[in-house]
Amino acid sequence: MNETISCGSRLMQILRSYGVDTVFGMPGVHTLEAYRGMDAAGIRHIGVRHEQGAGFMADGYARMSGKPGVCVLISGPGVTNAATPIGQAYSDSVPMLVITSVAANKDLGMGRGTLHEITDQSAVTRPLTAFSETATSPDQVHEYIARAFALFESGRSRPVHLSIPLDVFKAQDDRPARRRASARRRAPDAAQVEEAAAILDKARRPVIIAGGGAVGAAAQVRALAEKIGAAVVPTIAAKGILADDHPLALEVTLDRAATQAFVRDADAVLLVGTELAEPDIWLDGPLALNGKLIRIDIDPATLVRDYDVDVAMEADSQLALAAIIERVAPATGFGDSNAIAALRAAERAALTPLEKMHVRVLESLRNAVPDNGVVYTDMTQLAYTGYAFYRIAQPRTWHFPAGFGTLGYALPAAIGGKIASPDTPVAVIVGDGGFQFTLQELGTAVENKLPLAILLWDNNSLAQIRDGMIARNIPTIGVNQHNPDFVRLAEAYGCRTAEPKSFQELETAIKAAFLVDGPTVILLRENEDFLRMT
Repeated sequence: MNETISCGSRLMQILRSYGVDTVFGMPGVHTLEAYRGMDAAGIRHIGVRHEQGAGFMADGYARMSGKPGVCVLISGPGVTNAATPIGQAYSDSVPMLVITSVAANKDLGMGRGTLHEITDQSAVTRPLTAFSETATSPDQVHEYIARAFALFESGRSRPVHLSIPLDVFKAQDDRPARRRASARRRAPDAAQVEEAAAILDKARRPVIIAGGGAVGAAAQVRALAEKIGAAVVPTIAAKGILADDHPLALEVTLDRAATQAFVRDADAVLLVGTELAEPDIWLDGPLALNGKLIRIDIDPATLVRDYDVDVAMEADSQLALAAIIERVAPATGFGDSNAIAALRAAERAALTPLEKMHVRVLESLRNAVPDNGVVYTDMTQLAYTGYAFYRIAQPRTWHFPAGFGTLGYALPAAIGGKIASPDTPVAVIVGDGGFQFTLQELGTAVENKLPLAILLWDNNSLAQIRDGMIARNIPTIGVNQHNPDFVRLAEAYGCRTAEPKSFQELETAIKAAFLVDGPTVILLRENEDFLRMT
């Protein structure tokens, strides 16, 4: 005989059947039934200070673990507070399951002024998710969660939002919690594989542009590049897909003129797992590509967007690249590594004085972080230089909120990443503006004793916007904010702090941060003294 159990408690068992062991959230009066069965299901709850933090933590957890991040939030303000991280996860194709309460079935859409009411809650998140639905019965809870994980496992990963009415949370659910089998990854069309191989065989200057959708195929990207002698240009989301010291690897400089010219002159370009969106190239229109164009993507809409292609292959990147590797002939040489090295040198030679200082800071970070260490970054000038010039050897070790470009991402995302992989060293790069969006999550990091190295780049300004105003002769309104005493603020939360006066002190502070039982805020002030730091 089946156990009598509420839908909220069964929900936790369903999640556990899909391998979920952690959820991020903040208990509310409307989600109590979900908490009833959490411990019994073996699920850890990470309590946050703000629902936005829960969403970013789920994102960071997913990027580190490769598994969907899960939030449990209240209806109404919980949903709207989490909308920003949901949008970020959507933009960067991060798997996230957001489960929220919603008004009881009898009150849905009625506008009665019930607590936390949004008359059409799913409509709020529908543009930010792969799908957003309301489960009007326990059976539908099982169904929608199965659909969500099928999407995460075989399609383009994007957030899913499931609203559960109050009466459904409390309803009896007699169905056992079972994981459903999901669809297999899409294999490439054999004829298209032959077409792609024929184009690459004829190419003398092939280029592979790899995006976030190719990260799981890093081994195949390298094998194909080495076999045909192709230069590999990663987007921000694919940073590290080929180790930066590999002779065929360009840095993440697709938004810079010299790299754009290099790609324009290629006679064959393979786009794999990338939208080539505006934040990847910073051009008014598409990237100029004069060679034959092959595109591989799991998303059919991306295949036909913006570019006229010679081969549009809807397939899993790993399977597609493996098939192409089998069909292409090996190149006579190992690519034009001299041209690649010259291009990399040219891009670094064009750095501004401030960017050169950024690179020096990033070198200290690189010296202090082990090769398997992970860096979560915010929208801040140090990170803008870093996504191109911070050296890494493997993918998924640099995370940047590229598409949605939200401030406040780095700290909570790093918390999620550290929760996912406690033994991995995790560093944070955040500016003084973005830090103040989510700094309250220092409390979450202290509470969970997470050894995070938090590099706080303080220029007393929203500097990127300030500089844009100055360049356009616009008054610098609203960009030079009053900042708190960050050191005392961090210490009030129980954090350790450091204010390094040399690069050696910076490296020492970062290394020490990985060895303690809580976060360390390392304050770097951008001023004349800092610019003279040795």
